Amino acid sequence: MNISVIGTGYVGLTTAVSFALMGHDVIGIDIDQAKVARLQMGEAGIYEPNLETELQNMLALGKVTFSSSLEEGILSSRAIFVCVGTPPLPDGSADLSALNQVLSSIKERVKAAAGASGVTRVVVIKSTVPVGTNDRIARQFADVPGLLVASNPEFLREGSALHDSLHPSRIVLGTEEPQALAILEELYDSLVCERVRTTRANAEMIKYGSNAFLATKISFMNELARLSAALGADITEVARGMGLDPRIGPYFLGAGLGYGGSCFPKDTSALSELGAQHGVDMPLLKQVQQVNELQPVWFVEQMKKQLPALAGLKIALLGLSFKPQTDDLREAASLRLIPLLRREGAVLSAYDPLCNERVRGLYPDMEFADDPYAALAGADAGVLVTEWEQCVKLDFTRVKNSLRQPFLFDGRNAWDKRAAKDAGLTYMGVGRT
Repeated sequence: MNISVIGTGYVGLTTAVSFALMGHDVIGIDIDQAKVARLQMGEAGIYEPNLETELQNMLALGKVTFSSSLEEGILSSRAIFVCVGTPPLPDGSADLSALNQVLSSIKERVKAAAGASGVTRVVVIKSTVPVGTNDRIARQFADVPGLLVASNPEFLREGSALHDSLHPSRIVLGTEEPQALAILEELYDSLVCERVRTTRANAEMIKYGSNAFLATKISFMNELARLSAALGADITEVARGMGLDPRIGPYFLGAGLGYGGSCFPKDTSALSELGAQHGVDMPLLKQVQQVNELQPVWFVEQMKKQLPALAGLKIALLGLSFKPQTDDLREAASLRLIPLLRREGAVLSAYDPLCNERVRGLYPDMEFADDPYAALAGADAGVLVTEWEQCVKLDFTRVKNSLRQPFLFDGRNAWDKRAAKDAGLTYMGVGRT
């Protein structure tokens, strides 16, 4: 099937490449002509495991191409996937300005060509949007023959997005129009997984509800970790025992520095604001957000129990991206820790496999290293911020010899506590005895 994907960020580019891998003919559309030129040369522009390799393979086979012409893409496609950003506004609600602009352009071009083509097309919204948005779009398109609307939210994890696209846990197909559903079923025919066939509004709520629930699990465990730290319990053992209950499950029970990235913060905020707009108070979600915002503050206070005066001390931050296997810095814990530690007067060094230069642009006076040991050299403490393999699998004896003072602060509970202590290091995790 011929499809177009509008927006070539993390979601859009992954969507385009994955559909090409499924055998469809894909055109990716972006208004940034320089970006389109780089994509045509096989440069992904973002880091996602295997994505650039598969992009180059699909380009060579002619299964995917890129253009800045919206008309070229949509008029040749039966399915038009919209993957533009919906970032948060100051009040926490979703900014739909880019989405609305794209939709107006789609309607204008399809309406002008509808009489001649007679083709049924479905506009598939992958962007995360407030509940009711897709129904509004359907009403907006009601006067355009053959232009249908469906909600098909994505559940991709950065760092494994391409794998998740090709091996999804479920596919949510939200539409009230049988023809739209038939097109989507044909598109996804090669994938074996559960399908949730539902309304557009339900599909939108499934997306928001999923992200908000996972964020809630993380904040709950971080709150429990604070109590564990006060009571002498070990949150990693607590989480293991809890996770064995099938009603709870083992996932997203890791205490740490809080959640970040492009989805959990903005979607939790947007859902809470959506409730406020409809007169439904959502105090639980507000608390989830507050716990997450305060987690780095609490962590620095725990550090100060070991090192009461941070002023003038060199602190090495290992990992800067919001999670491993991505170069995404959106809502990263590192960008909340850095100003807190600088306010205490600490001198900072850092290492990240992908993000050094981008953070250097924000903090040019910081020291950036090419490997974890260089970042730790002469430091009074090391802090694990992002659990990159390069930052987790360390020779702790070498770490001990690199540090000026033997302090390690594990912001992800990923280091081997016993090995660190056996090497003569003073170890502190998040809610670990």
